[in-house]
Amino acid sequence: MPLNVQDKKAIVADVGAQLAGAQTVVLAEYRGIPVEQLTKLRASARDQGVYLRVLKNTLARRAAQGTQFEPLADSMVGPLIYGISADPIASAKVLQNFAKTQDKLVITAGLYNGKLLDVAGVKALATIPSRDELLSQLLGVMLAPVSAMARVLGAVAAQKSAGAPAPVAAPVAEVTEVAAAPAVVAEAAAPEASAEPAAAAPEAGTEAPQTPAAE
Repeated sequence: MPLNVQDKKAIVADVGAQLAGAQTVVLAEYRGIPVEQLTKLRASARDQGVYLRVLKNTLARRAAQGTQFEPLADSMVGPLIYGISADPIASAKVLQNFAKTQDKLVITAGLYNGKLLDVAGVKALATIPSRDELLSQLLGVMLAPVSAMARVLGAVAAQKSAGAPAPVAAPVAEVTEVAAAPAVVAEAAAPEASAEPAAAAPEAGTEAPQTPAAE
C-alpha cells in the first residue's frame, strides 16, 4: 500500500529523532530473508536497544539530511534495513551476528563517529566488546582472588571434617611452636638467675661483713 504524505512525514520525523541521539548507523540488504527470520532479528535488535527498520531510501536520505549521517546517502541503494543505535557498537553487533547465521543479510555500509565504514569496518566495530561485556570481564578479574581463597578454605574445611590434617595448618603450628620456645627457655632460666642474688643476701638480724678499706 503506497504511503501518503502524512505517513511519509511521520516516518521521516521518527527516523530523524532516532538519528539525533545515535552514534552508529549500519545498512544491510535483506533480499530473500523469510519474514519469521526478520521477526527474530527485530526482537534481537530491540533487546539490544537498536532501532531496526526497513526504510525507503528516499525517506532515509531525507531524515539524515543535515545530520552527521548525511554522508551515508550515497550508500542508500537497494532494499535496505537500517540499524540505528545510541550505543556505538550495538547496531553493528546485532546485524553482524545475524549475518553469521543468515547469509542473505548482506552488510553494505555504516557510519560511526562521523566516519564512513565499509563492510570490513562494520565487522571490526562489531568485534569490540560491549560495555556490559567489559564490565563482566572486569568483575571476573576482581572476583578471581576471592574465588581462589574460597576454594582453598573449602578444601581445608573438607579435610578437617574428614579427619585429615589440613595442609595449611602445619606451617601455622610450626610457627606457634617456634614462637613459644623462647618463652619456655626464659622460664627455665628465670629460677637460676634469681637464685644467685638470694644466696648472697644476708640473713635478717646479722651484720653484713665489712669490706676492708683500700690501703
